[in-house]
Amino acid sequence: MDTVAIAKIIPGSETDSTAQFRVNSVISGDKLIKKEQTLTINYFGKPKEDQNFVIMGVDPPELLWSSPLPVSDVAVKYVEAIQQLPEENVKRLEFFINYLEHPESLLARDAYDEFASAPYSEIIALKPKMDRKQLLEWVQDTNLPPDRKRLYLVMLGVCGEKEDTRLLEKMLTSDDPNRRAGLDAMIACYITLMGDSGLDLIDKQFLQNEKSQYADTYAAIMALRFHGTDGGVIHKERVLKSMRLILDRPALADLVIPDLARWEDWSQIEKLTGLFKSADEKSSWVRVPVINYLRACPLPEAEKAMAELKELDPAAYKRATRFFPIPKSDDSSSVPCPKKVRGIVSDSVEPLLPSKEYAAVGYADSASTEDYSNTSRGSLGETSNSPTETASNRLSAISVVSMFSVTLWLAMWLFLGGAGNSPWLALFRRR
Repeated sequence: MDTVAIAKIIPGSETDSTAQFRVNSVISGDKLIKKEQTLTINYFGKPKEDQNFVIMGVDPPELLWSSPLPVSDVAVKYVEAIQQLPEENVKRLEFFINYLEHPESLLARDAYDEFASAPYSEIIALKPKMDRKQLLEWVQDTNLPPDRKRLYLVMLGVCGEKEDTRLLEKMLTSDDPNRRAGLDAMIACYITLMGDSGLDLIDKQFLQNEKSQYADTYAAIMALRFHGTDGGVIHKERVLKSMRLILDRPALADLVIPDLARWEDWSQIEKLTGLFKSADEKSSWVRVPVINYLRACPLPEAEKAMAELKELDPAAYKRATRFFPIPKSDDSSSVPCPKKVRGIVSDSVEPLLPSKEYAAVGYADSASTEDYSNTSRGSLGETSNSPTETASNRLSAISVVSMFSVTLWLAMWLFLGGAGNSPWLALFRRR
């Protein structure tokens, strides 16, 4: 916005569609409007007595005003205080942490959004200001949306104690989906506090367990990706050991093959070659990622295996080499971790934590930084960045064929029924 201010309606100035507002304070754009200035702005309804409004305008010199936003006295003080905050991000977060779950939802959401754009390193630096007991209460609150719980689980991973893992274990193994909301962050938090030994439960509960729901397994993979790059708690070899378990579930193997390549785990050439050969209609999408894994591998065994697989399925080889560049190892892009917290608002599993410049706990609705899953799709194969999208991609071919079939059938029906001579259709004929 070019200008933002706090204003009140001048009593008696309201019409059916406008009102006059007197500016009480200018938040930004003080060259365009001044304190005590009177402005006529579109407004519908009857305001409460002495109600404050945030007014925002664009396109000077004739400013266009958005609908005035009613705010409380507390919100006005909050907005004014923000203008005085220092540039240092950690110091700013020290202010916003006090407004998380504030009774006034506008303030709580705004404070949450500040954490959404904060790198994980800044969340760690905020540890002395965190209230561990409060965080334990919040992560157990089933009324909180998953995005909020993800943030609080990330923070608990920073300031929590090992005794908190008993609670987390109960939540991880609960049959109540509300208790397991934000599962990816919950798993990451649990592993952070438990260390290497925490992966034993995750392996058994989500990775080896073929009855585990797809979304739950995917959440575990997200957590592993974080710990393989940014967690700083688990040895990468231990993370890889867990990742490799997914290769025993062919229908899901394509989710982890890009990670093995980026982390230069070339120990799975024989395993992946076997997956390629045994792939059926339920796991055929594994073939392109396997080819790209072999393309990335510098070992002579990989080149030999790739030549063999090219003969078995030339089409898969052609797709891999035509649409994907030669994969490169790059830890900075290997974590499909969330870019911004505020984007994780649904119950579907989303990536969990940031890598370097990535933000702390979630996706932004329109973040500019590419997430890992998009990167993996572009370089290592046909992986997906959410369970919903995975299902959509895998059904897309069927949808296209079905649509074509219906269209062809309809055309034939119209032709055989003589609709081709309809005066209505004649309107669309080229003259």
